[in-house]
Amino acid sequence: MERAEQIIAKIGKLLNTHLEKSKAKATPALDQRPAEEIAEALQLKQVFKKGFQSESEISSFVSTYLKHTNHLQHPHYMGHQVAVPHDLAGIPELIHGTINNPSSLYEMGPAGATTEGFMINWMLDKVGWFEGKDYYHFHFSPGKASGVLTHGGSVANLTALAAARAAIAPEAWTEGNPSDLVVIGASSAHYSIARALSVLGLGKKAFYPVAVDKNEVLQMDNLNTVYQKALADGKRVMCVVANACATSTGLFDPIDAMGDFCMEHKLWFHVDGAHGAAALAGPKSRHYLKGIEKASSLIWDAHKMMRVPALCTAVLFKDFTHQAGAFQQKGSYVFHDTEVVGMDSMPYTIECTKSALGMKLFWAFALEGEAAIGEYIDQTFALAKDFHSLLQKEDGFVTPYIPESNILCFRYEKDDFSDEFQKKLRYAIINQHKFYITSCEMNGKRYLRVVLINPSTALIELKDLVEEIKKISASLTI
Repeated sequence: MERAEQIIAKIGKLLNTHLEKSKAKATPALDQRPAEEIAEALQLKQVFKKGFQSESEISSFVSTYLKHTNHLQHPHYMGHQVAVPHDLAGIPELIHGTINNPSSLYEMGPAGATTEGFMINWMLDKVGWFEGKDYYHFHFSPGKASGVLTHGGSVANLTALAAARAAIAPEAWTEGNPSDLVVIGASSAHYSIARALSVLGLGKKAFYPVAVDKNEVLQMDNLNTVYQKALADGKRVMCVVANACATSTGLFDPIDAMGDFCMEHKLWFHVDGAHGAAALAGPKSRHYLKGIEKASSLIWDAHKMMRVPALCTAVLFKDFTHQAGAFQQKGSYVFHDTEVVGMDSMPYTIECTKSALGMKLFWAFALEGEAAIGEYIDQTFALAKDFHSLLQKEDGFVTPYIPESNILCFRYEKDDFSDEFQKKLRYAIINQHKFYITSCEMNGKRYLRVVLINPSTALIELKDLVEEIKKISASLTI
């Protein structure tokens, strides 16, 4: 045990140095190397065969590993929708990796299941669905809101769509899918929606896309048109899906109006809030989700905007009856109706075993307090607006919309108007190792894209990015 403590202490020092250097911009944001080169540096073959021969070999391996990572704590990290966790956010994973208590079965992980139940209640409260007097109320009942944590938004969307299918076609679990079920959503819906439909056996053709505006936001007139077409085709609408927000642009579909539409037509309303549901925790940002209480189901990725390490996603239901109906398998060795001391989440997830996700989520709040998370979300949303204002004053930059979240797409067209140039510019930027940004297509046009998710990123870093783009662009067009 003493040796374990020594090794953990050494790794802790290496991680601390990694964080400090990243935050101080003393390392590249990203220095990509070929996989073969990294494998050789890590000595994978040797370690795999013989194992670590000493504590110094372990330290050397960890140091090399950290060198060849994407430095998310670097203030120039503006890439994907992956949380920049608190410095101590890895402690729950250390605990879980040591004690290995799966939280989906209460008796296998009582503390993990309890923290999950607490955080689910907090999330339900933010949506406006929680009716309990205290977050210590852990047992769900028909007619009351409920939820479960799972490993990622794709699994969560699949879970919600499985529940929607069970609500409209309860026989599908045993008999297979009816041929008349369809799902309606923006043509810009996340790919996990179409993937879920195929996994459920409904197929790609079961998705009826709604035309979007120039910024890929769903238009209500088009929603009604598609709905009427589905009816004319003899289809039943299993659910309507809203983006909150769209992955590419960070813009929100009209949730309030879509909720009214679904209530009028008695349709299941699912909100894919993987990224944007976090706005519910931001006092200045939650208005983007006006009408969310009208939804039937909602997914919410904590590993995006809640400073939680991947993966940790909530799938929430307005009515526990629907959560209970999503999956109908039984296993006498794990599923018990009355004998459970606490609460099992296993019957309501695809995953039979899952890590203590509730602890990861709770820990992010425990390190700074609830208010700090909300302030962070509001701060990143505001920073995107500041960047938009900055770009509008710069020659050659094109900003297609005012950001609603911490995501902004833009183009630099002073030297070249082509989409190919935007891609070349992005790769040239990350190959300089100073900044890490992404790019995406919006309505068939290529844009540069930033996700301002690092709490250390400020306007000065964005001004530096603008200057870096100008400099690199000039070199690309010589």
